[in-house]
Amino acid sequence: MTLEEAQKTVDNWIKTYGVRYFSELTNMAVLTEEVGELARIMARTYGDQSFKEGEKHDLADEMADVLWVLICLANQTGVDLTEAFRKNLEKKTSRDKDRHKNNPKL
Repeated sequence: MTLEEAQKTVDNWIKTYGVRYFSELTNMAVLTEEVGELARIMARTYGDQSFKEGEKHDLADEMADVLWVLICLANQTGVDLTEAFRKNLEKKTSRDKDRHKNNPKL
């Protein structure tokens, strides 16, 4: 699925099952919440914390939740994620083409 297809799929789902998008501010708060849930799993899986008994830890599902809300925000604000990602990759390539190769820490 391309980013464009994902944006259309989310939009169709919202219009069919979701009634309407939550407000942009609500979705920003939901995105923050979802990133926090992802961070919790990362901290317990790769960091020093352990999972609590019964605590869910589906990393892929949490990443998909983050992506879902980000796509909702893109749809609401008129952002074409395909074009935005292309431009962002160009920016990173231009800015960082030698930066990481020359980083002695890496």
